[in-house]
Amino acid sequence: MPRYMWFIISVIALLVGYFVYGRIVERIFGPNPARSTPAKTKSDGVDYVAMPKWKLWLIQLLNIAGVGPVFGPILGAVYGPTALLWIVFGTIFAGAVHDYFSGMLSVRYGGANVPDVVGYNLGKIAKNGMRVFATILLLLVGVVFATAPAGLLAKLSVGHFDGVMTFGAWLGVIFAYYFLATIIPIDKIIGRIYPIFGALLLIMAIGVTIGLFVQMPENFYSWATFEHNTHPNDLPIFPLVFITIACGALSGFHSTQSPLMARCVENESEGRMVFYGAMVAEGFIGLVWCTVGMTFYPDAQALLSAGGPAVVVNDSCVALLGGFGGLLAILGVVILPVTSGDTAFRAARLTIADVVHLPQIKPMKRLVIAIPVFLIGIALSQIDFNIIWRYFGFSNQTLAGICLWASATYLYRKGKFHWICTIPASFITVVSVSYICFEKTMGFGLDISTSNIIGIVVAAICFVSFLKFGKNPVEGAPADV
Repeated sequence: MPRYMWFIISVIALLVGYFVYGRIVERIFGPNPARSTPAKTKSDGVDYVAMPKWKLWLIQLLNIAGVGPVFGPILGAVYGPTALLWIVFGTIFAGAVHDYFSGMLSVRYGGANVPDVVGYNLGKIAKNGMRVFATILLLLVGVVFATAPAGLLAKLSVGHFDGVMTFGAWLGVIFAYYFLATIIPIDKIIGRIYPIFGALLLIMAIGVTIGLFVQMPENFYSWATFEHNTHPNDLPIFPLVFITIACGALSGFHSTQSPLMARCVENESEGRMVFYGAMVAEGFIGLVWCTVGMTFYPDAQALLSAGGPAVVVNDSCVALLGGFGGLLAILGVVILPVTSGDTAFRAARLTIADVVHLPQIKPMKRLVIAIPVFLIGIALSQIDFNIIWRYFGFSNQTLAGICLWASATYLYRKGKFHWICTIPASFITVVSVSYICFEKTMGFGLDISTSNIIGIVVAAICFVSFLKFGKNPVEGAPADV
């Protein structure tokens, strides 16, 4: 079988996953079309605003698709086609399930943010811990999704705006936009222009795919192989590929974004398309850029030596689509992080507002929270990008595990088939614990075998605790969900 068929089969698998497994997940959860959604019961013209599902799908895609499904798969490509398997199976059985439940549970809990969703299922301690954890992650995401596009735009500006539109200047422009999008009603900017950006994003991903087939079909997977680990430094595939590729397979960050659209869903029956479907679309984007990484460079070492994912994006787009097409494709990639960074800061504002019980209808009350949040974000943007990215990757998957355990507990308490959440929750728990034990710069630096054993033990403890305490009622949790 020609190696380019791996990509085609992967895309087909994502589509089948949406129409088959997505339907199974939906049936297990049991959406109720007759139940009023928060968009109707809490309509405020700011954050709770009903919008059509096609628009919500495109907005949700942009909210969750930051640089993760581009940069992560490019970095993960050095591990070979194992990365493709993780994107496909991770998207269908973990990432899309995680996104669906984080979105639909938010709908059921009146548009609640992720700390409340977790707290209603895992208890008050988990809720308070998630408030801190989610806020920190959102700030990290906002910073990552500001510095990455600023770097790409600065590169594009060379030869046109030398000395004027530098990295710092673009960073200032992006933060200014973030601030504006964070405080104004969601339907004024996000609701109007994001569907257009979402369509552009998909067009660019399809354009790059066509360029791969037209320009260099003979190079498809010229060095990628299942036979051995292709990483030049022989870093272990497990757990590193599952941390490197988060967005595009499974990402806890998405649980902080889903409530934004949960407050705008008009009917519970729309959840599969809006939440599960947006994740499948992101999985496709991840497949495209992982394929670029494994085809545009002669070997894994060349990919590592290219100068980083931003350079890979620039060089590959120009080569595959020409100057104009390459520019459009790069702008599409710039839109990815920018349209996730603003909603990250927006979600941080709403999470903090819930903690301090400060209503957000009046503009001045939004500013009271938004201003200090952005000052902290600007300070974090001065830290080295690689350091921020490592912390983001670990915290991202840890949050995904917590949300999946909360979703599994919800199903367990309802007497429903919890395994669709329990299995991916257990798996990503092993991954996260193993990674932090193995990682030398921010973790404990243990050998990989010991790290994996510790990860398995911790996941087993979580599973046993889930079976023992999962059906216990949680004080303060709504009873009619």
